[in-house]
Amino acid sequence: MPFAQLVIGSPGSGKSTYCDGMHQFMSAIGRNCSVVNLDPANDHTSYPCALDIRDLVALETIMAEEELGPNGGVLYALEELEHNLEWLQNGLDGLGENYVLFDCPGQVELFTHHTSLRNVFFRIQKMGYRLVALHLTDSYCLTLPSLYISTLLLSLRSMLQMDLPHLNVLTKIDKIASYGPLPFELEFYTEVQDLPDIVPHLLEESPMMRHPKFEGLNNAVIDLVEDFGLVGFETLAVEDKKSMMTLLHSIDRAGGYAFGGAEGANDTVWQVAVRDGMRTMNVRDVQERWIDRKEEFDEMERKQLDEEAKAQETPALTDDAGEEVVDSDLEEMRGHIPDSGIKVVRRP
Repeated sequence: MPFAQLVIGSPGSGKSTYCDGMHQFMSAIGRNCSVVNLDPANDHTSYPCALDIRDLVALETIMAEEELGPNGGVLYALEELEHNLEWLQNGLDGLGENYVLFDCPGQVELFTHHTSLRNVFFRIQKMGYRLVALHLTDSYCLTLPSLYISTLLLSLRSMLQMDLPHLNVLTKIDKIASYGPLPFELEFYTEVQDLPDIVPHLLEESPMMRHPKFEGLNNAVIDLVEDFGLVGFETLAVEDKKSMMTLLHSIDRAGGYAFGGAEGANDTVWQVAVRDGMRTMNVRDVQERWIDRKEEFDEMERKQLDEEAKAQETPALTDDAGEEVVDSDLEEMRGHIPDSGIKVVRRP
């Protein structure tokens, strides 16, 4: 039974960067992974694309032939995909049992009320795939109470629309400290509890929010989110292997992968550790690493990288026969925390 992630989110949330990083990370831990591009506007992918919707329909062609704008063109393209699902099914059949990442377009209509993307996902599910929807949001949304409330509503609506195992993820968490201090600890935002506490900060954000008519609206929105009790957030720094490991462990649990078949009988200790969730980070660890002590941890990592670089430059020891002498203790240290393999290439 193959597994897949459906990567959705607003433009600029880091969907393609995530697919690139997760593809490299899975390759590093020995999990066969393929990426499928479902964004007809994405004509330059940084990851190896196993299947590309642009081979079926390209955005610029639709805009020219149908006289549509970019947003309308993307919606039209997904409707074309919905009516040509045999093309997608044949392509997925060629991937075998590979773990698949679907890089989706960023138009929020597609995962809030338009039905084409949802119907495509349900068809994929009928093919035997175990799906997890991954909704990415730029962590900048935490800096403004109104933006955070909007994010909660968007996340809730997408969860109800997709009707699949679902995780909401705050991306670029390694940048959060540069946005200035937050009024609450990170746990307040990820756990989505005690939301009425944010109302005073919402009122301070803009004089318009102090108008009596907004008071009832704010309280109604907060009550709605709390009554459903569905929204919560994971965090992600895509270039940090612990962060990637923690998120992958949560995805595996949501999709049932942690309780399914292993990658193989010859798994390394590293692969088993990732699957079992060892050395993962909780939200307090994230708070300490990326907010409270970011500069200290950054300096520690720089020193560690310098030491590793110097160790690699040191000539290897040889015995009398000229053969290399392997220091078992050093090899054990190097093998304890292997490189994640993630080399993110950002677009110019």
